[in-house]
Amino acid sequence: MTAGENSVQSKKSVPDLTPLEAVLFDVDGTLCDSDPLHYQVFREMLPQIGFNNGVPIDEEYFIKNIAGKHNPDIAVLLYPDDIPRGIKFMEDKEAMFRRLASENLPPIKGLYKLTKWIEDRGLKRAAEVIASAPNPYLKALEVLKVSKDHTFVCEDSVSGIKAGVAAGMLVVGLTIRNFESVLMEANPAILIKDYEDPKLWEALEELDKRIGSSKTSA
Repeated sequence: MTAGENSVQSKKSVPDLTPLEAVLFDVDGTLCDSDPLHYQVFREMLPQIGFNNGVPIDEEYFIKNIAGKHNPDIAVLLYPDDIPRGIKFMEDKEAMFRRLASENLPPIKGLYKLTKWIEDRGLKRAAEVIASAPNPYLKALEVLKVSKDHTFVCEDSVSGIKAGVAAGMLVVGLTIRNFESVLMEANPAILIKDYEDPKLWEALEELDKRIGSSKTSA
């Protein structure tokens, strides 16, 4: 299956955001493929605390219950009756993740090409790193002083896509770790394999054309 064939698109499209003001990224999974490393760390550390009777979790459990969730939520999952202990575990887990990530965590394919496209057009961008209530993307729009109608979000998890959609934003979903059928349930506007996916660049080229047409008309 090619990157283009791996793309799924719904009615609303990226060119409809003209004039585009900003692009938002979730840090984990849309800048680098960090899920395999997160999975490795959880598989190693969870048996040490007796989780799942000491049996390492499998990838299916990780995807369904952990991937894409914020640390406080995972802490509650692991220690529903002892939240402080769960938070301490997650701090230790993040420390181990950072040690391993510093050695080798390559960017998502095509990321530099997309960031250059963003920079060349003077657009704002931000990476969501902290869970801001009620929605991290609403907070990002506020901080950047941009409109949800002229911004799109890049997400790779069901929970992240839902957060973007709940904020009233167009979401570009990445199928790096999750199946298309799973992500489509969250209602992204488009699904792409990575940032070199032809569908993404067709949409961005159309957006450029619309911006050019609007300037000519003005």
